Amino acid sequence: MRKTVLTLSIVGVSLSILASCAEQFGRSEEMPTRSDGAAFFVQNCSACHGNDGQGNGPEAGSLASQPINLTTLSATNNGEFPAARALSYIYGDPENGHLARVMPQFGGAMADDLVPVEIDGVLTPTPRELAGLLVYLESIQQ
Repeated sequence: MRKTVLTLSIVGVSLSILASCAEQFGRSEEMPTRSDGAAFFVQNCSACHGNDGQGNGPEAGSLASQPINLTTLSATNNGEFPAARALSYIYGDPENGHLARVMPQFGGAMADDLVPVEIDGVLTPTPRELAGLLVYLESIQQ
């Protein structure tokens, strides 16, 4: 019982902090949708990953390594969408630094507009655009 109360208290405090951050920056507290993520994908990802996310975009042939098929992320992860790993890589995983990867890092100014996203059971402050992108990517899994 005490553990549940403590956990709920921590979650409540985290959400309050995130809400005050959103208010401070004048952002909406609405969570991004699949449509928001799809729009971000078309604008930032489809040139390499293709409109369907299968790694067949118009720029794919000019890259040193073929973009991965984003529709099979769950299939290659025992049927579970790897949200933490995807978010880490997209945002700019420090273990896969700029020179070790072809894909651009999407960090920086995005950190000014955060929303709470459950990642591996933990509410994690996540850039709004990437939260929408995660919703979209999870929706296109085969």
